Amino acid sequence: MAVLILGLILFLGVHSTRIVADGWRTQMIAKVGEKPWKGVYALLSIAGFVLLVWGYGLARQSPVVLWTPPVGMRHVAALLMLLAFILLVATYVPRNAIKATLHHPMLLSVKVWALAHLLANGTLAGVVLFGSFLVWAVVCFKAARGRDRVAQTVYPPGTATGTAITMAVGLVAWAGFAFWAHGVLIGVRPLG
Repeated sequence: MAVLILGLILFLGVHSTRIVADGWRTQMIAKVGEKPWKGVYALLSIAGFVLLVWGYGLARQSPVVLWTPPVGMRHVAALLMLLAFILLVATYVPRNAIKATLHHPMLLSVKVWALAHLLANGTLAGVVLFGSFLVWAVVCFKAARGRDRVAQTVYPPGTATGTAITMAVGLVAWAGFAFWAHGVLIGVRPLG
């Protein structure tokens, strides 16, 4: 569990600099330059991610079961994950109505992903991992919306084409992950 917690602290800590130290972040970028900053950011993020994946894998070998979720929660989680994939894709597809309306779909995707996995997992490691990401995403979303208000950020309006592409790619990505990749990468087949 210690490796998982260390990974979470490093990964989410790096991803929280705009929340807790935006002024310091801006000063450091001005001091060292954008590319070196992004390089260090990426290296620390990768190190944190590797630690949290490794730590979660270790914790899964000797699970501490807090509760056993009802079988139906798998179906709820699968539906929530469809929404999470669509939100994730909305981050990248230009001029879609989802991003135009919600403004920060990646953070919303993380929230939905974390909630779905909390509903379907009853282990201590699951609560630590997915609960940490849920809390982080809630705080980060609030901070991002606050920065938008201060900067008076205007998001371009969505188009029907952009939204349709977002929905289609999200559905295909979800199906590929739910029916194949999750089993290969994580070792759990949620719909298999």
